Amino acid sequence: MTESNPTTWPPELPLVAILRGLQPERAADVARVLFDAGFRALEVPLNRPGAIAAIATIVPLAPADAWIGAGTVLDTAQVDAVGDTGASLVVSPHFDAGVVRRARERGMRVVPGVFTASEAFAAWRAGADALKIFPAEAMTHAGLAGLTTVLPPGLPLWPVGGIAPDNLGPWRRAGATGFGLGGGLFKPELTILEIASRARAYVDAWNAGVPA
Repeated sequence: MTESNPTTWPPELPLVAILRGLQPERAADVARVLFDAGFRALEVPLNRPGAIAAIATIVPLAPADAWIGAGTVLDTAQVDAVGDTGASLVVSPHFDAGVVRRARERGMRVVPGVFTASEAFAAWRAGADALKIFPAEAMTHAGLAGLTTVLPPGLPLWPVGGIAPDNLGPWRRAGATGFGLGGGLFKPELTILEIASRARAYVDAWNAGVPA
């Protein structure tokens, strides 16, 4: 079994591609176009058919510095199923201490979803490697900025939900250090050329930095 076992954390480009509904037969082509654009973190949510097969297809194709894994991981059995593909990343919409613990036991990075200060601190203390701020649509920039004043410095904070190339700047000014990108980047019905175009737009927006 090929494993995805990069050493650089967080990813140099901290944009996580959320590939919900990715069909296994398209997984290789979609992954390659994202890698070519510079993406180094890909997750396939488990709440659609074929997710594990898609992950297993991507893992052996990934660059050495790429984190490949699953999203919408809800329990420890799913952690094991993902780990058995050789994947290295577990992302959840919520915080579950058992999921965090099992992912750590399997040597994977784990990013639970949080929204409140209580959830954020509980996840951090449990061993989370980054925090998924979810749903970002319901969090104001001021709210995220408030969390950054009390959370440990250097803890990656990645808003997820409603993130577009033209709103990365305000989130980064509020304290976001990366993002999870869903429907704005990938939908199953998009062509490879459309996915490539969207990927470049996100990467260009990130590389433009934080506007004054």
